[in-house]
Amino acid sequence: MSFLPLDIDPKVLQAMTDHAEAAFPNECCGFFYGSEDGSVRSVTTSREVTNSKEGDQRRRFSISDMDYLRAERHAAKEGLTLLGVYHSHPLHPAIPSEHDLAVALPYFSYIIVSVQPEGTDHVRSWQLNDSRQFDEEQIVALPDNLRVA
Repeated sequence: MSFLPLDIDPKVLQAMTDHAEAAFPNECCGFFYGSEDGSVRSVTTSREVTNSKEGDQRRRFSISDMDYLRAERHAAKEGLTLLGVYHSHPLHPAIPSEHDLAVALPYFSYIIVSVQPEGTDHVRSWQLNDSRQFDEEQIVALPDNLRVA
């Protein structure tokens, strides 16, 4: 299965990585929005949400049902498409965990920001395939310093 590449506005990508770094050593989370034209998914805005995970937030995040509802309403109000969820992996690679897989929804893209003590290490995006496994999505124009070495 082939997915459309993500074209993330540089300011939006910066907002996501800033959020991830500010939350360190805990995981952060949020939504991102934009449009899809058949050849690319354009990410034009993002919104932070509170990690509502009870207890240790260093290895897990949770988004409340109310935050999902607010995200859908925001998209409708602004004429945007809710394209997915971003979150961070402090001290770990930007590869989905079993927990990430368990809570993933079809259609959504999942941007993961790997964060180390010195800052963002790399960024990757994933989407569920028809077998309910994650396949990596291409991020166009990702700065070299945020690519996996």
